[in-house]
Amino acid sequence: MSLLVVGLSHRSAPVSVLERAALSADAQIKLLQDTVAAEPATEAAVLATCNRIELYADVDKFHAGVAELSTLLAQHSGVGLDELTPYLYVHYEDRAVHHLFSVACGLDSMVVGEGQILGQIKDSLARAQDLHTAGKLLNDLFQQALRVGKRAHSETGIDRAGQSLVTFGLEQLTAGGDVRAWAAGRTALVIGAGSMSSLAAATLARAGVAEIVVANRTFERAERLAEILGEGDDTGTVTARAVRMDAVADELTRADVVVSCTGATGLVLTAEAVAQAVEGRTGAPAAEITDAPRTTAHAKASQPSAGPGGDENCPLDLAAVQPGFSLMGEAAVAGMDAATLEQHAAWVAGGTIDRPGRRTPETDAELITALAATAATVGRIPERRTPEPVAERPAPLVFLLDLAMPRDIDAAVHRLAGVRLVDIESLAEASADAPMAADVDQVRRIVSDEVAAFGAAQRAAHITPTVVALRTMAADVVAGEIARLDGRLPDLDERQRGEIRQAVHRVVDKLLHAPTVRVKQLAAEPGGAGYADALRTLFDLDPETVAAVSRAGDSTEEKDRPA
Repeated sequence: MSLLVVGLSHRSAPVSVLERAALSADAQIKLLQDTVAAEPATEAAVLATCNRIELYADVDKFHAGVAELSTLLAQHSGVGLDELTPYLYVHYEDRAVHHLFSVACGLDSMVVGEGQILGQIKDSLARAQDLHTAGKLLNDLFQQALRVGKRAHSETGIDRAGQSLVTFGLEQLTAGGDVRAWAAGRTALVIGAGSMSSLAAATLARAGVAEIVVANRTFERAERLAEILGEGDDTGTVTARAVRMDAVADELTRADVVVSCTGATGLVLTAEAVAQAVEGRTGAPAAEITDAPRTTAHAKASQPSAGPGGDENCPLDLAAVQPGFSLMGEAAVAGMDAATLEQHAAWVAGGTIDRPGRRTPETDAELITALAATAATVGRIPERRTPEPVAERPAPLVFLLDLAMPRDIDAAVHRLAGVRLVDIESLAEASADAPMAADVDQVRRIVSDEVAAFGAAQRAAHITPTVVALRTMAADVVAGEIARLDGRLPDLDERQRGEIRQAVHRVVDKLLHAPTVRVKQLAAEPGGAGYADALRTLFDLDPETVAAVSRAGDSTEEKDRPA
């Protein structure tokens, strides 16, 4: 059996695709159950966060495993397989281990170095354990990933390279200002009472907000979070209270800061609701800014883009491109080579191609041929939002932080004057330019060392049942010979029998010691899996005996919960 991971993240897919592919808690459970029921997989675990969806499995066939896991992800996410496939990545064996260890250390996070991913990996393992979809391989893998992540944070300064997504989001809300100075005395509304919402509430409390209002569909959970916030405030400067979800509209009128992170599949805050809240604060209708500084994926997808000369001059057959994607995508193009990319960029910009001057009909023909071929291969050209002029905006009255996937807050609120919205999409854009600490290189070395050690341990463990079966066979041979000797020499006293028994055992142990130690060392090296087969062949060991030893080890081995 072999480790396989198939997934997509903010590094491989646009946020609009991640948002549509997000899995609810029930969908994750069903995905796990269906994965282990599928033929190629015997174990499964799902790691689903606001910016990644990954399915880990122990499979017996690589290609069949990739096909099955990709199909299952598409089925349970509701995104068609043909549309999802260009954004999927696949890691196998040591590369899969390296990927998870990198994720655990925060190297693959939207905010490099953030530690919240450790809690999400812990929850992922606990869910798989509860559903009995995690066996020895995934238990070992996820437990070790947690240890590697903790080691990276304790032995390096990776924490200085990044921060939690909540902290990063609050910094984006302040537009680079001091979070404590910005938060002091404000009223915050936190929608949701899960781990991310709890972290946001605690972060706001530490930042110095005067009041935190927690709203949740389950009122008891909101009450519990408010109690925890109150108990954890030693200064007595933060007031925390819980409200029901139907009170959010009223609280929105009072709140200066809103953080939302729920598991809802639809919008929690519409643009109309936010506009009404702004009107409630100012007494005047919220103005709409028509040239907002950011165009969302939804807004862009709703209307096909045209080049400088209109659709008729686009070097693509519009019918060959799937609807819902912009033709202006200069960079986020799966499978487009550099030359074709440059050609398309030249058309979009209305610029030149390899030489000064406007394009000619001949160069347009070259563009059409090259880009139509790309569209036929890729199926579409994914969009990339292009910068637009930033309008003069009044100082915001309401700050909104949307950490949900799919999003909780209507992206259209970007166009409302007096409102600043930061969501997963804008965080992804901002984090692309975030500096990385020098400690990242040290963490990468830790990951490489741990991957090698994990692989060696797994390979060594693979041969252990064979070695145990060999020693069991040797012990049976010794016992049989001692019994035969007892029958042939009945006059031996107990002391003599003991001496003979010890001498025979010492001979067998010495003969087996060097080969078994050496075979474990060799098996731990890359390509050492064949030594177990060689040992079974040389000593004519019964495969069923080896399998029985392996099953016994699995049943008696303690499966600890993630610490």
